[in-house]
Amino acid sequence: MFTKITVASALVALAYAAPQATTIIPGEASTSVAAAVPAPPVRSSTQDVTSHGPYTGPAATTTGALSLSVLAASIPALPPNPTATTYPSDGQLHNPEPAPYTPAGGLGTNGTEPIYNVKSDFDYESIAVALYQEWIELDLFHNGLAKFSVADFEAAGLTAEDRFLIEFMADQEVGHSTLLSNILGAQAPQQCTYNYPFETVREFIDFNQKLTRFGESGVYGFINHLDSREAAQLLLQSISTEARQQMIFRQFDGLFPMPVWFETGIPQSWAWTLLAPYISSCPENQTRLAWQNFPGLTILNQPNAARTLANETGLNEFVSFPASNGSSPLNETILTLDEACVNSTVPGEMCSPAITHNRTVPLSYAGRVVYFEWEAPGKAIGPNNSYVTSTTAGAPQFVAWVSQLNLTYSALEVTSPTTGFTIQPNTSTFAGDPAVNGTMFVALTDANITLTPFNLSMINPFVVAGPALYQSG
Repeated sequence: MFTKITVASALVALAYAAPQATTIIPGEASTSVAAAVPAPPVRSSTQDVTSHGPYTGPAATTTGALSLSVLAASIPALPPNPTATTYPSDGQLHNPEPAPYTPAGGLGTNGTEPIYNVKSDFDYESIAVALYQEWIELDLFHNGLAKFSVADFEAAGLTAEDRFLIEFMADQEVGHSTLLSNILGAQAPQQCTYNYPFETVREFIDFNQKLTRFGESGVYGFINHLDSREAAQLLLQSISTEARQQMIFRQFDGLFPMPVWFETGIPQSWAWTLLAPYISSCPENQTRLAWQNFPGLTILNQPNAARTLANETGLNEFVSFPASNGSSPLNETILTLDEACVNSTVPGEMCSPAITHNRTVPLSYAGRVVYFEWEAPGKAIGPNNSYVTSTTAGAPQFVAWVSQLNLTYSALEVTSPTTGFTIQPNTSTFAGDPAVNGTMFVALTDANITLTPFNLSMINPFVVAGPALYQSG
């Protein structure tokens, strides 16, 4: 006999119920008993049910981020907790074990029954922005399958099995959006309408690998700060699936699947800044978010992964879109047959969908000149154009490179009020692991403060524009 714990069935509207234990007996009896247990309902459809295109409705009557009284302009930097370094870390036990084979310590390990709900404003707003991400992915994956024909996909090197994998990833989002909706309760954000920047299958795939990158990193940035450790556990099991999705889209995009040793986390406001431009409108009385929308940042010479020789990328080789913020997809239509790596049969140049490709000529390199253009604050953006970009920083002076475990700064050379350039830094996470690699993040700042992965959100008051995704590898 074994016990089946069904957490999903316990996550009812307000997510207050505890998991229920159902006893299932092996053999024939297990089939009949299991069949009598109904599957928990989903909050979302597996079909593509929303509309697409830019927002054309009336001006929003409610604008800006959700806010209450604000106690300070920023979170003060404090010294480490006095007990942070007192544990001897010598491989020995130092406190009585609360039970056999159970070392003392840990959070949520004292036998208290877990309740899978949010426990603070921080929890609610963090998981809400993650839910906005799950909703767009659910629609995006289905939309691409509906938009392009079988012949379109096959011309891009994607077979019926590949298309089914994309469909299955969309179905995964049904579970993710249901889970997070149940954790948040009755006022959880609902699915919206969206505006996408792709016109070819390759652009669709490239946009997916970029959107799933900031969706995944957005959760990594806050998950270990949640007050609700129970909700964090379920969210971890959801975002681990999204990490697999991002790698698969890189493979479909002809990129090396995982060129880094560590995946990076970004603040919630960074994730919301990257996501909001693709949301056209949301239902009436939609739950609003408290996170900041920073002014847009565009990498003018974004490495074009569709090129055989990415080091020959010129300016503006991405799909033109009102929200060009570094997550716009590559532009393959501007390339000749010889310039497009998908047509190459030479190892080290090929970029057709595959388990892996290792390029002879990298997409970027230390010492590369990277050109930027940024927007002024005050732009209406996001659902119903009801959010407004803002910054509390001064004039831009630095480019912040956020990748793996590193925050690295390079000097920004300003060439006009809204343009400038920098030199791609040569830095490593560990020996043999260049920090600037993969689909990573850059932002403009007015200071080069020292931060680490656990407190990276303290960079927000210094952000002038961005983030943007940099296709460095």
